[in-house]
Amino acid sequence: MPKETKLSREEALALLKRYNEEDFHLRHALTVEAVMRYFARELGYADEADFWGVVGLLHDIDFERYPDQHCLKAPELLREAGAEEDLIHAVVSHGWSLTVDVAPEHEMEKVLYATDELTGLIGAVVLMRPSKSTLDLEYKSVKKKYKTPAFAAGCSREVIERGAGLLGWDLETLITRTILAMREMEEREKEAGNAI
Repeated sequence: MPKETKLSREEALALLKRYNEEDFHLRHALTVEAVMRYFARELGYADEADFWGVVGLLHDIDFERYPDQHCLKAPELLREAGAEEDLIHAVVSHGWSLTVDVAPEHEMEKVLYATDELTGLIGAVVLMRPSKSTLDLEYKSVKKKYKTPAFAAGCSREVIERGAGLLGWDLETLITRTILAMREMEEREKEAGNAI
């Protein structure tokens, strides 16, 4: 039976905006949502894409308002909104070894763990490029910045590498596939004419 979410995307977005106002945090949530939907399709979970997307959208629900309780406050906020335990576990598990001891178990949780920090790093690389776009971004450009610890220092390389290991992927595979996911999001936004 495919995983389904009790929260519609519209409800999840409204819930996210209840606890997050900063454009940076909202943009990150939308990016991770798109990346999660992409991987759901790519990894054979297309029938769970909505669930994966809502997990991505809500993964940092508590970060802006409760930064010192990240992944600790989230269960309370999500339960109040009627979220199911599978969704709560997925959200909490992306804080594994950082703020909680709940490890990612399902492949979806491992994807979230691996790509959350990485989307931030890729986003920082994009901002440095003349095009400000993922459409012409290649792995080697990200890898070069990745190797510079001072660049996007808040994006943990340790977490990214641990996430790649959980998935059984090498770093190049993880970075390349995440670039493709972010590129798809950008292409969709260009077509819709509404870059967020």
